Amino acid sequence: MDLQFTYDTLLALLGGVPLTLQLASASLMAGLMLAVMLAAMRVSGSAPLNALAGAYIFVFRGTPLLVQIFLIYYGPGQFRWIQESVLWPFLREPYYCALLSLSLCTAAYSGEIIRGGLLSVPHGQIEAAQACGMPFLLRWRRIVLPLALRQALPAYGNEVVTMVKSTSLVSIITLMEVTGIAARIIGETYRTLDVFVIAGAIYLTLNLLLTMLVARIETALRPDSRPMRLDPIEPTAVAPFEDRG
Repeated sequence: MDLQFTYDTLLALLGGVPLTLQLASASLMAGLMLAVMLAAMRVSGSAPLNALAGAYIFVFRGTPLLVQIFLIYYGPGQFRWIQESVLWPFLREPYYCALLSLSLCTAAYSGEIIRGGLLSVPHGQIEAAQACGMPFLLRWRRIVLPLALRQALPAYGNEVVTMVKSTSLVSIITLMEVTGIAARIIGETYRTLDVFVIAGAIYLTLNLLLTMLVARIETALRPDSRPMRLDPIEPTAVAPFEDRG
């Protein structure tokens, strides 16, 4: 094993980690906001909204992410009116196409995860909030969403790990993240096994740290993990015994 080559390759691949984390974090944040809207549409009770969100989720969960990246990166350039629109400065850039593809894809999966969390919220707590006169938006912000996110966090943690691994696909549109740099090094040295083993170790380390972070958040959100606070009991005055004999 060539230690010098391993060291040089590791340093080169670590240079792509910031772009990998940037794509993963930005797409997860954008996808989460869209996922909350999709989940709300699914449980709204409105047939048109439910059908619209269901169609979106069906399309993006039923097609490979690689195909979606190709369509978003190469597709808009086929239309003249898009090239002349204000969107073209963004859609012609590989970074924004990759970010859009990852965000739309993770929104479809996260929407179903959050929908499951919403359906698990006890209806009695919602009725109690209604009985207290809590408005709809406040009820969702203070009661429904916190409970739903707590229930959905374990499954959403898997989606976070999946998105970090999915960033490797953006190397096909010339983005030099970890996998893109690995492909370039392989093209120069033809040492496929060594390079991909190091790249795999980097992804494994990143996902291990993310898994530990999600586990800590999940533990912190569990009600039984919070320390019980007991207020001191104030002594009460006891009336002296009176002899009534």
